[in-house]
Amino acid sequence: MTPRPIVISAGVLLLAGGGYVWWAREAPARPPVAPLAPPPAEVGVVTVNAAEVPLPVTYAGRVAGYRDVEIRAQVSGILVSRNYEDGAKVAQGQTLFTIDRRPFEVARDRVRAQLAQAQAAARQAEENFKRIEELSRRQVATEQAMDQARAGRDQSQAGVQLAQAELNNAELNLSYTTIKAPTAGTTALQSPQVGSLIQAQQTLMTTLTQLDPAYVNFSVTDTEFQSFRQMNQQREKPLNESDLTVELQYGSGAVYPQRGKVQVSASSVDLRTGTIQVRAVFPNPNADLLPGQFVRVIVRGITLPHAVVVPKQAVSQGPQGPFVYVVGDKQTAQARPVKLGSELAGGWLIQSGLTGGEQIVVDGLIRVRPGAVVRPVSMESKGADASGAAK
Repeated sequence: MTPRPIVISAGVLLLAGGGYVWWAREAPARPPVAPLAPPPAEVGVVTVNAAEVPLPVTYAGRVAGYRDVEIRAQVSGILVSRNYEDGAKVAQGQTLFTIDRRPFEVARDRVRAQLAQAQAAARQAEENFKRIEELSRRQVATEQAMDQARAGRDQSQAGVQLAQAELNNAELNLSYTTIKAPTAGTTALQSPQVGSLIQAQQTLMTTLTQLDPAYVNFSVTDTEFQSFRQMNQQREKPLNESDLTVELQYGSGAVYPQRGKVQVSASSVDLRTGTIQVRAVFPNPNADLLPGQFVRVIVRGITLPHAVVVPKQAVSQGPQGPFVYVVGDKQTAQARPVKLGSELAGGWLIQSGLTGGEQIVVDGLIRVRPGAVVRPVSMESKGADASGAAK
């Protein structure tokens, strides 16, 4: 009785296996399912157009005093007083130094006495001439006496003029004992001590630096200068220096509150550096700008006509250099090599590669491949900032 269930079980398995083989042989084959194509990538685009674009240019500059005046004594003598503190600001006409006046007062008084004697002699010679002249009219005096009287009168008058000139010189020297500031400014930190012997024309008493206004000097390369000139000649209305304003930044990045103007540029190129020096002038009422200070100079007012600017995020770097994606025919993305110019606040200035009117990708660049079909969405319609390049 035991082997029978085993036989039945084997039969059941045989039937089941035969049925599986029949089902597998008779089942119809299903066609392969093709994979679904991904939809075109959605990208944000802007249209760039050629327009007149501001081109601020930045240079390294150095502050210079508007006027540096060396104060030197005009007469020799002992310094008896100094009427300011070293490094102090002084006003125009303020007394700075006093040299001992006594020797010059003595010289003046002596010349005054000489002038008085010359004037007395001149009066006497004039009276004598008139007397001889009257006698000559009466034909009593000889012609020789008349000539002598005339010569005496002329000589005495010359003596008066000479004495007067000496007196003027003595008074001028006396006035030079008081040294006044010829202009307002800041004094140097060194000056002769009281009691020092001052030598005329040699001893440097101090230096006055006028700080308001202040000069700022910077240099432009010869190539850049010629480029600006050629670009300006192509304008319908050329720019002049009054159209330019200058902004200053300190080394910390802080902006100087006063704007300046370009005053003058050199008429020759520095042979050592190949640059042309330019000078700007700035109001400096609080003496915030100090001579010798390094600053960053930003010249504003220069514009580029018919320039193309693209947003910075539109530019990618490849093995051959920078490029942008341009949406071309049939909405395909094309990699367009470009040559970048200056970096502006609104993006990159394009020197070559774009002429204006192109639609470029600015958003979703990671999803774009050259030649791939894209679905462009205007960033202008989304209110995106086209950085001044889109219209």
